[in-house]
Amino acid sequence: MSPQHGVASSEVASTRLRRHRPDGVPVYSWVTRPGRPPIGTLRLQGADVAPSTRVHQHAHDFLVLAYVEEGGGRLRLGETEHEVRAGEVLVVPPGLVLGAGREGFRDAAAWAVFFTPDAVEGRSPGALSSWRSHPLLLPFVGPGSPTVRRLTVPPADRSRFARRFTDLEAELRDEPGARRQGATEAALALLTLLLVDVARLADDPSGRAGWDDPMLAAVFEVLARRYAEPLALRDVAAEVGLTPGHVTTAVRRRTGRTVQQWLVEHRMAEARRLLEGSDLLVGTVGARVGYPDPAYFARVFRRAHGMSPDAWRRSGRSGAQERRPG
Repeated sequence: MSPQHGVASSEVASTRLRRHRPDGVPVYSWVTRPGRPPIGTLRLQGADVAPSTRVHQHAHDFLVLAYVEEGGGRLRLGETEHEVRAGEVLVVPPGLVLGAGREGFRDAAAWAVFFTPDAVEGRSPGALSSWRSHPLLLPFVGPGSPTVRRLTVPPADRSRFARRFTDLEAELRDEPGARRQGATEAALALLTLLLVDVARLADDPSGRAGWDDPMLAAVFEVLARRYAEPLALRDVAAEVGLTPGHVTTAVRRRTGRTVQQWLVEHRMAEARRLLEGSDLLVGTVGARVGYPDPAYFARVFRRAHGMSPDAWRRSGRSGAQERRPG
């Protein structure tokens, strides 16, 4: 379900190729945009995911929720292909390698929503530390290596379930004149309702105990508490009582990101909050999130967002002015 393929989509420009894994699989990342919620939609229709001798296998470092509205097809997970049918929901955690099967989805109509945890938790660095225990995100969390969770929507609920996606796509449209008053708030609310539906489908209290991951929780707690300090992998590993190598491998395997990437995400989330909600000098913002060198902070911010901190602040504030009732 790569956000690079499909017919109708919103926020596709907010994803980009970050890196390739050692096995050559591309990993896509979310690019946060000022004044926009960290949510995107993708409509897959018929031959747009066609059979191919070169299956587009890829991974994401964000969360993906897919729904097969009509028809079906073959989905490749790692080295294995699985048949998917109408009414199925696919809950895709970060880091999982997937792609269309060789038979494609010629007869299928499907939706995908991709988003970052802070769309649910609130747009602050502390929010990212607890996403793996958030009740609406539990379906994305599993023990050990990431895997797709497959759920089935009852036939009587399928039209309502599909409307969640169409309504969300409408709120996220970004064409000139298409942005509506309160679109961000509406999109966040619709995503929450969609995740409530999925959580109810996935509700299985007897299976939740094995899904908690104390090591990841401990790592995220250290990042949330110390992100503004000079913080190296060895410092995080020492706090959780494990070797740096073990922490690196476990975090990457279970979340699709490295510890350093999560640290930068914490810092950038707080930087965005300060840029949008305060008049602090850019250098002061950088110092508060762990970058005492203003030039280095500007480079890291530009690499993550495609614009300077000053440009982000101006763009976010001009967007707020446009959405304000006249």
